[in-house]
Amino acid sequence: MQIAVLGAGHVGPVIARLAVAAGYPVSIAGSGDPARIAMIAEFLAPGAVPLSASAAVADADLVVLAIPWHRFGTLEPGMFAGKVVVDAMNHWPPAAEPLGTSEEVAARLAGAHVVKTLNHIAYQDMEPAAGRALGVAGDSPSAVRAVVEFLARIGFDPVPVGPLPAGRLLEPGSPVFGAAVRRQEFEQLEKFAKEQS
Repeated sequence: MQIAVLGAGHVGPVIARLAVAAGYPVSIAGSGDPARIAMIAEFLAPGAVPLSASAAVADADLVVLAIPWHRFGTLEPGMFAGKVVVDAMNHWPPAAEPLGTSEEVAARLAGAHVVKTLNHIAYQDMEPAAGRALGVAGDSPSAVRAVVEFLARIGFDPVPVGPLPAGRLLEPGSPVFGAAVRRQEFEQLEKFAKEQS
């Protein structure tokens, strides 16, 4: 499975590094010329190939969106058609919004199979990944299975939480958000969050 990581800030290189270490072929893209992130890739994710976003997505089976939320609107939606897309982005709206961020992502990337995960744990808590629970929300069973397999192979303990609207459990403001915990504690936090909603 070819992995494309869009985002060369804090989160993207960590995910790319974990994926390379797990034996996946990985490309990484920033917001401009791939040459600008070549040094970042060389030092922070050795083995990941820097490409343009369009080239990285074109060859990928699974795409991780690890870019700032405000940059999401600059992406060309059509290039994600048929792809499994992991939404690892976060958005801090000034007030409650009717849709979770991944629901907005799915609405814009029509034809993609969007799965919410990798957003609710801080990048500095991703390594070592071994045993850390990660919630996974998605509407496509096959896409969720692919993401669960990917997360498990790079060292996490994936915990499916339901369809895409359930991804709100993983967003800022939830007891789960920012909690670098194992499965049992994650499930306790998940239960608490559902009781509060």
